[in-house]
Amino acid sequence: MNSQHHVHTAGNAIPNVDGTELGGTLTDLANVHAGIDLIRDGIRLIAHDRLDLNQTQVLLAALAGSPDGTDVLAAIGQLVERLASADTNPAVRALPIDQQKEAAHQGWLTEHNLTDPELRDTASKACAALDTH
Repeated sequence: MNSQHHVHTAGNAIPNVDGTELGGTLTDLANVHAGIDLIRDGIRLIAHDRLDLNQTQVLLAALAGSPDGTDVLAAIGQLVERLASADTNPAVRALPIDQQKEAAHQGWLTEHNLTDPELRDTASKACAALDTH
């Protein structure tokens, strides 16, 4: 189990992500692209928001726990596939055709892997574990 499982803060404050693995990842992703900065801001907002159990369950499902694959994880896989394909990203068209095909194939594999229902199993179970009904 994560060593940060039970973090107690003064006044039951929400612990800051700075100085954590998540905070480090967010810092490392800074200034890659304005869209990534928006994603970083969204993750930081969610991580620092005081949520109730219902909001937490909905967020777990929306991030990576949707049984039908309609979640952020799937959207990222679909975006990777889109960016790696010459059909949807003109920048890839400048490459030789064999590289275009390899990029498209790897993008497709990424999308396939990130939309695999088994990948959602643990987030879905975490969501279910929070159910109070």
